[in-house]
Amino acid sequence: MKKEKIILTGDRPTGRLHIGHYVGSLRRRVELQNSGIYNKVFVFIADAQALTDNMDNPEKVRQNVIEVALDYLACGLDPSKTTMFIQSQIPELTELSFYYMDLVTVSRLQRNPTVKTEIQMRNFETSIPVGFFTYPISQAADITAFRATTVPVGEDQEPMIEQTREIVRRFNFIYGDTLVEPEILLPDNAACLRLPGTDGQAKMSKSLGNCIYLSDPADEVEKKIRSMYTDPTHLRVSDPGKLEGNTVFTYLDAFCRDEHFQRYLPDYANLQELKDHYTRGGLGDVKVKRLLAAVMQETLEPIRTRRKEFEKDIPAIYDILKQGCEKARETASKTLDDVRKAMKINYFDDEALIAEQSARFARK
Repeated sequence: MKKEKIILTGDRPTGRLHIGHYVGSLRRRVELQNSGIYNKVFVFIADAQALTDNMDNPEKVRQNVIEVALDYLACGLDPSKTTMFIQSQIPELTELSFYYMDLVTVSRLQRNPTVKTEIQMRNFETSIPVGFFTYPISQAADITAFRATTVPVGEDQEPMIEQTREIVRRFNFIYGDTLVEPEILLPDNAACLRLPGTDGQAKMSKSLGNCIYLSDPADEVEKKIRSMYTDPTHLRVSDPGKLEGNTVFTYLDAFCRDEHFQRYLPDYANLQELKDHYTRGGLGDVKVKRLLAAVMQETLEPIRTRRKEFEKDIPAIYDILKQGCEKARETASKTLDDVRKAMKINYFDDEALIAEQSARFARK
């Protein structure tokens, strides 16, 4: 029997999704959904995970669930092809996490580079919520519950996927071949591995206020691009400019194609010609930013338009999520049954155990 190919990925609902999400995973998810290669695609809204560092502000998470769902649909995720669900509505995930906790040491979690970085970002060094500290285990439950073979994420999530793989290997070694070991699928465009913030910071982050959101109106996008970080030493148009660390060119790497030059900047055949001119001098930042603005508006306008249509019927969006949750629970429940059986804690379903114990006590 041929092994099913299954995708699982998701996002935390702490705000609207931005272009970093789009180039890092969302755009690829839609392509994979429509590729016909995968038997099942699961995309979830990680509200339970978001609460690990927003426990004192549950309304923030609650309000943003619908924002993320709208962004998913606006980008092209199709409920007839992709199961979209809300993490907290799948209680089987909590039970799986509970069992997996016995397979991971505290020191191993402390060594996880993603966890260490996130702890520093949130100033949790002296007071780490246990739920936040253990979220690599929770993520392993999310992935394995749906027997995901492929997890499309950004490079910053590689340590998390490796942690999942370790948990799967440990579980299968102890209890027998039960769980599926997933593979990571990184963006195929190097510029998309981690899109920097508009201010040049290494990471685009809602909390840092350096994002271009998928739902930003056109004038807001223009404003953010005009103020973007470039090369601080490029003071005059005649000065040679640097590409490294230049956010505008990083964004062009992620979004610009040769055909964009035909429409918006026909003096150049492609991005490499533009880069060559910039590095030798004679090309100003304003001209480059105008190109980026045109490319970004072309990319975002269809998404904004679709989102406005979906916003007209919010009850229908919740119904899509409800149906997705029901479908997701069905799958996760089957996995949990297999896990319980492997761990020999399926007491009431194990007829052989009951018969064995009956015979043992009858002999006394």
